[in-house]
Amino acid sequence: MLLPSRLPHYPRLTWLAPFTLLAGCTGVPEGTQPVSDFRIDHYLGQWYEIARLDHGFEEGLECVTAEYSRRDDGDIRVINRGYDPAEQRWESAEGRASFVGDPDVGHLKVSFFGPFYAGYSVLALDDSYQHALVAGPDRDYLWILSRDPVLDAPTYTALVSRARELEFPVDELIQVSQDPQACQRTGDVGEAPG
Repeated sequence: MLLPSRLPHYPRLTWLAPFTLLAGCTGVPEGTQPVSDFRIDHYLGQWYEIARLDHGFEEGLECVTAEYSRRDDGDIRVINRGYDPAEQRWESAEGRASFVGDPDVGHLKVSFFGPFYAGYSVLALDDSYQHALVAGPDRDYLWILSRDPVLDAPTYTALVSRARELEFPVDELIQVSQDPQACQRTGDVGEAPG
């Protein structure tokens, strides 16, 4: 959807943006439990979005990645990036995350807008930190992430099955294109390639 030109442009790719407006919404979906023995230093780095429950802020985006790194203040820098083929441009949003409680539990809060945070719960994670099932504060937000742009079918199926067990609407999951040729497009964020 195009906004009138007199309105400021805000990047859509603020994954948790719609529910960061609900101050204090840093919980986990009812009946779920974030992973324990979580090691943030193993989680840092780039993740590819393999599938998601779609929302307007990510609608139509391909080649979506999330990059996590340490900030000087000890929090986590979050950079989400995706390509909008309709607009022929990259979109990006930077946020910050911190632990809600113990740092060995995969339950963080993420903000893209000042003091407003939303829950970010790692619900499933393999021992080698190669794939993850991540939820927002309720069952409307779910992502399957991988360290590689392609996730093998048995692992994908297992993650979808786990999400189904947790009563997420897995029939609404969309798979995100991570086509290597398409994802190597050039151009600055917010600009169409020249």
